[in-house]
Amino acid sequence: MEFGIIGAGTIGKGIAGHLVTAGHRVVLSNSRGPDTLSDTVVRLGPLATAGTVAEAAAAEMVFLAVRWLDIPAALADVSSWDGRILVDTSNHIVGPTPRDFVDLGPETGSEFVARHAPGARVVKAFNTLYAQYIVPDPRHVEGRQLLFYAGDDADAKADFHAVADEIGFAPVDAGSLREGGRLMQVGGGPLSALHALKQD
Repeated sequence: MEFGIIGAGTIGKGIAGHLVTAGHRVVLSNSRGPDTLSDTVVRLGPLATAGTVAEAAAAEMVFLAVRWLDIPAALADVSSWDGRILVDTSNHIVGPTPRDFVDLGPETGSEFVARHAPGARVVKAFNTLYAQYIVPDPRHVEGRQLLFYAGDDADAKADFHAVADEIGFAPVDAGSLREGGRLMQVGGGPLSALHALKQD
């Protein structure tokens, strides 16, 4: 399976590292262009390449790892998703702390993302964890890092579950984008910032 990453910050590079370690090809992209990612792909190894956002978005499963305010611009160049899976790792934070979040009303963050990615099968994941629990190996002596996810498409969730499990996390289905997304999002979601390990 080929993967794309939109956003090459700490989270995007961390996920890319797990995928490459598992033997998958990954195309990384950012708003500044492929040339700015040369050092990153060298560190990740030959399975990683740099591309445009459109090239990254052409993969079977794509991870969106940009700041909240950058989401519309990051997705603007992708005219159609044609049923490809878009894994949204974002939180609707617009300030320097997790308390600085925008009021979305009844909508969840991933429903907002889905509106900007017509035709994508959106899965919410990774947003409940701080980067310090995403980037390192999720397999510990005490167990595997729990990874909550949500989505409305059962097949997309099954595919994501298999990938998350393969790269070492212990994936847990939290439900739909609306109900599961509420459980996972900042500003009151009980799963937000919940760090736990699953004993295997």
